[in-house]
Amino acid sequence: MPAPALPDLTLTRSLGRNTDLLVVGLAEAGPVGVPETINAAYAKRYGLGVAEMATSLGAKATAGSASVLPAAGDGPRLLTVGLGGDSPSTEDLRRAAGVGIRKAASLASEATLSVAVSLGSEESEAVQAIAEGALLGGYSYAPISSTANPAKLDTIAVICAGADHRSELTAAIHTATEVAQAVATAREWVNVPPNLLYPESFAEEARSLARDSRIAVEVLDDKALARGGYGGILAVGAGSSRLPRLVRYSYAPRGAAFSLALVGKGITFDSGGLNIKTSDGMYTMKSDMAGAAAVLAATHAIARLGLKIKVTAYAALAENLPSDTAYRPSDVLTMYGGKTVENGNCDAEGRLVLADALVRASEDKPDLVVDVATLTGACVVALGERTGGLLSNDEVAADSILDAAESAGEDFWQLPIPKEIRPKLDSKVADIRSTTGERFGGALVAAAFLRDFVGPDIAWAHLDIAGPAFHSGEPFGYVGPGGTGVGVRTLVALATSLQE
Repeated sequence: MPAPALPDLTLTRSLGRNTDLLVVGLAEAGPVGVPETINAAYAKRYGLGVAEMATSLGAKATAGSASVLPAAGDGPRLLTVGLGGDSPSTEDLRRAAGVGIRKAASLASEATLSVAVSLGSEESEAVQAIAEGALLGGYSYAPISSTANPAKLDTIAVICAGADHRSELTAAIHTATEVAQAVATAREWVNVPPNLLYPESFAEEARSLARDSRIAVEVLDDKALARGGYGGILAVGAGSSRLPRLVRYSYAPRGAAFSLALVGKGITFDSGGLNIKTSDGMYTMKSDMAGAAAVLAATHAIARLGLKIKVTAYAALAENLPSDTAYRPSDVLTMYGGKTVENGNCDAEGRLVLADALVRASEDKPDLVVDVATLTGACVVALGERTGGLLSNDEVAADSILDAAESAGEDFWQLPIPKEIRPKLDSKVADIRSTTGERFGGALVAAAFLRDFVGPDIAWAHLDIAGPAFHSGEPFGYVGPGGTGVGVRTLVALATSLQE
């Protein structure tokens, strides 16, 4: 399947003549980013400046709001987006740009629109955020249909009138474009139906993605997994006729001093296996590979940006289905590296495929390993649907990830791994049990289990994205329905910080 197409985005100092729609900000103090020529045109045509016109039409500064103003003469229509205050953060700007572009797409009819975004900021970080929000707001999953789905937006121009630091702004636009494309790729993979994206096809998608970068790709099929002793991945995938895969990305630029390993859970569909889910609980489980999508897409962006950091990414891909060949509760599995696991619940499959991949990633002797997974409903109960959980064995690593997430505009909250959790995973028939059998602290239990498979003296962090990986509600900011691509921006920001 082709990479998702995003609108073309450019940086410009002024409003182009062929612009159909201009997106500007609206703060409590009034409009932001309105060119003087546009304000003068409104005053001449209507006897009202843009501020007065926006007020008269009920436009609001509330974050998430959008209002369309009429055109003044031959100029573009104006679209105001609420900034939520007079001192918007970079994430406020990112979301406002996303709202503006989503609204612009809804206004397009038969012809595509050329849109400009002017939110009044000239700092490179803010310009990057605006560009990211605009591009991500322009993403939508094209339905599988016999009817054509033409693009609604032609081009997006980000207006930044200042001449200072132009090279920095150009670099910011380039970074935003690569990052947004990576997020869109992760979203697209999550949104593809599970009959079309399964372990083998996902592995081929990963191989295809890396062709335009300096990434070496290795794919282990079921036979290679069996030879290597990857008991967790093989057990989880045993119930499906679509057999598992392990994808390894390796990006090693010359001069890189830091080694980062990324591990992603890639359950292309999760029925729960023999511990089968309810029909409602199963419906969105095509998104259970969002962790693998995030680490692969982020690694591709890191390579495309030429960051000087060594990155090795592992995507553990399997389909968890019930059948006469499916693994069972109480089975004892021999994992990669030899540790044995008593399986407590076939619907706790993600930690098993991650365990194999974590052991393999540890063999690369990374300075830091980060795994990303839609792992536990308990994390959603604790943190809601828009905040991911962070659990770690290293406070320095945890702080660096939280800083990266904040700069990227993604929400994560650190949770503990209490000392009393690990003894509850002791098994009478194996080295460790995959679950405790208790209802409480499920996200903490899963992290305690995973920690056992990280090599000694290796800093490790676990990102549980079960809540924010898939959005089923109304669109907000730059997030529409379906896969969100969460984790990609944080991982790219983390790699950027670690190369310094």
